[in-house]
Order: sequence, then C-alpha cells, then structure tokens
Amino acid sequence: MQVTETVSDGLKRELKVTVARPEIEEKVDARLQEMKQRANIKGFRPGKVPVEHLRRLYGRSIMTEVLQQTISETSQQALAERDERPAQQPQINLPEDSEGVENIISGEADLEYTMSFEVIPDMELADLSKLDLEKEVAEVDEEDVEKSVQQLLESSATYEPKDGAAEEGDQLKVDFVGKIDGEPFEGGSAEDISVVIGKNQFIPGFEEGLVGAKPGEERTVDVTFPEEYGAEHLAGKHAQFDVKVKEVGAPKLPEADDEFAKNMGFESMDKLREAIRDKLSKELEQASRTKLKRQLLDELEKAHDFELPGSLVEQEFNELWRQTTQQMERAGKSFEDMETTEEDERERNRKLAERRVRLGLVLAEIGQRNDIEVTDEEMKRAMMDQARQYPGQEKQVIEYFQQNPSALIELRGPIFEEKVVDYALAMANVTEKPVSKDELFNMPEEEAA
Repeated sequence: MQVTETVSDGLKRELKVTVARPEIEEKVDARLQEMKQRANIKGFRPGKVPVEHLRRLYGRSIMTEVLQQTISETSQQALAERDERPAQQPQINLPEDSEGVENIISGEADLEYTMSFEVIPDMELADLSKLDLEKEVAEVDEEDVEKSVQQLLESSATYEPKDGAAEEGDQLKVDFVGKIDGEPFEGGSAEDISVVIGKNQFIPGFEEGLVGAKPGEERTVDVTFPEEYGAEHLAGKHAQFDVKVKEVGAPKLPEADDEFAKNMGFESMDKLREAIRDKLSKELEQASRTKLKRQLLDELEKAHDFELPGSLVEQEFNELWRQTTQQMERAGKSFEDMETTEEDERERNRKLAERRVRLGLVLAEIGQRNDIEVTDEEMKRAMMDQARQYPGQEKQVIEYFQQNPSALIELRGPIFEEKVVDYALAMANVTEKPVSKDELFNMPEEEAA
C-alpha cells in the first residue's frame, strides 16, 4: 500500500491510496480457494471444483467484495500510520471514469482511491483545577412539603352532590355540543363528562364558563381555541358550547392521617412526608447541577479557542435549523411573529452550532486523555431505562439498540458527557452559594434562549 498526501489545508486532508494489483489478486485467490472447499456445484464432487471454473462463475462478485474489504482495511491503516483522527467518517472516492473503475474490478489495474476528511484539531486543554465555579444550593422548604401533601389530598378527593351553584374545585357532570358559526364540529360533542372547575383540563374559558351553574341548568359557554391547538381546523377559532349540567359535586378531602398514607403506599404520614421531602430535594439538586453544568460549559468554551471542522459545524447547524423551522411550522409562526429575521435566526443557530461542536470536542478530549469510558453495564442500564418507557415492548426496544450501532452511539453520548462533566467538576474549585428555591429555578433570559 502506498499513501500520498494530496491536500493539507488547515484541518482538511486528502490522501491518495494505491494498492498494487498483485496484492488484490492474492486476496481474490485466497477467497476462491476458501470457496472451493465448500462449493457444491452440480457435476463436481465437493472440494473438487476447479478454481478457474469458480473464477468464471463468481470472480466479479468476489473481486467486488475484496475491493470493498481492502478499501475499509487500508483506509483505517492509512489513518493509523499517520496518527490521523478524522472528525467524521472519511469520504472515499474511486476514479470518476467508468473505464478506470472497470479496469480495477477486472483486475487489470491497481486499486487507487482518494479519501477526504477533516481532522480533529490539536488543542491545549485548560487546567481544570484552575476553574472557579459557584454552585447554587437551596434547602427544601417545609411549606412546599405541605403543599405537596395538600395536592395529594386534592387528587384523592371524592365529590358529594350539592344543590347550590358550582364553585372553584367543584366537579360537574355535563353533556355538551360544540359549534362554530352555529354548526356542530367533529369531536366537539360528548356526554357524561366530568369537569372539575379550576383543573384547567379543558379549553381556556370552558371551566370558567361553568362557575355558578346548578344541576339541571343549560347554558352556552363561549371559548376561543388556542392558536397552537393540536387540531389545525380548530386552532384560533371562536366556538360556542351548549352545555347541560347534570350533577354538581363538592369536593371532600380525606384526612391527612396514617390511614391516608397507607392508602398511598407508606407506613405513616411521617414516612409520606419524608418521601416527598426526598423527592423535592432531588429536584433541587438536579436544578443546582444543571446550572453548575451550564456554568462549567461556559467556562470551558471561554478557555478554548481553536479551528473547528467545518463539516461538523455544518452538520450541527443543519440539525438545529431543521428543528427551528419545524417548531415554527407547528406553531404557525413566522420570523416576523417572533420579532426576528431569517438572517438573524440563522446567525443565532450558527453560533450555537459552533458552541456545541467546540464543547463536544473539548469534552471528548478530556474524556480520552483521562481514560473516561462508558462501561457495558452502564449501557445495559441505559437500554433498560429506555425499554421501561415502552411497557410490553421491552424486548423490541432492546433488540432495536442491539441491531442499530447508530442508536447505541446516541445512547452512549449523554452518558459519556455526564461522566466527563462529573470528572471536570471534581477537578474544579466549586464553592456553594445558598439561595432560595425561586432563585435556583430562575434562569436569565439569555441563558434560557
């Protein structure tokens, strides 16, 4: 194999690889000899089929397989010998003229191809031990624990019939017929539907329109469907619902005692409150880590300045732009509606793509230099976590990941990133700053964007 560098421009590389014809022929002959031992062809005893006969029957297909295998092996060998780290899978190009390709396949010419790629840039990693980070931390407020208890009580409420007017929190059983311009519309009618005023489970204005209603009453409720409503033919439309109230029930909450806790699966109210407190604590810790991670990534971006592989940036930009345009289409929004322009939005996506690529390369480099790896056990747990999201289809989900290397890569990525972030945070100087819950969950507008 002979390798010649034909392009070296910044991060761009192009190599011309030549594999001599005798080397290819040797591989083809080896494949034919292997085939001879197991070929079962009419008119010949097993293992006695002449090689030339096999060459006439299968020579072209074998040559194609050998060439594909040779290109795969020699391209990897060329990269290894030059200690090149491609940013993406190299692009392989055979001779453009059909005659040249035919000469290679027919064994009349050496195998020649070019491989084009961009390399991962050399970078000097920042000293993680010199990063100063501030971690916002908040304590669980007992008032929030009691609010959660109250929400559980309300969700377990029963309703007792009442003759008076419906109020906030009451449950009504109703029939309704929805109309637009006086005509009923598809999916707008129902019978014996339960509506709890204040739960906000219906179109805005519907529950409010039932306040004061009494059993047996009929009334018309005016509403306007949200602009982003799922059914396009209803989005933004004004409608009237003719409602017949059949029953009105007042909520009756259970007592916050040990009996209630046992019905919820806990030994006592103390144990229930302990579980709620633990859940709220984990939510606060997650919010704290999220803000700390964002701060770490900001500092890493500031500390590293190197040329980015254009192919990676373009790939990331295209994905971001696809998501942006799809979201706008689903919401029925234009750039003008969003008080921006296509040019400004493209520029914003371009900068975000560059940030993601830069940080991705930095995190990958930190992981590689510090032997950070995702273990088989971690991958198994991740697959099981994904499978549990599809009850009854767990086996199919596991098989999907096992049969799709690209899906496994996507599954591995976030695990690897979190492990590298954990390593970087352990190395950095992190000081804690006590804040309120509201401050912890508050995110500046520019960060949210």
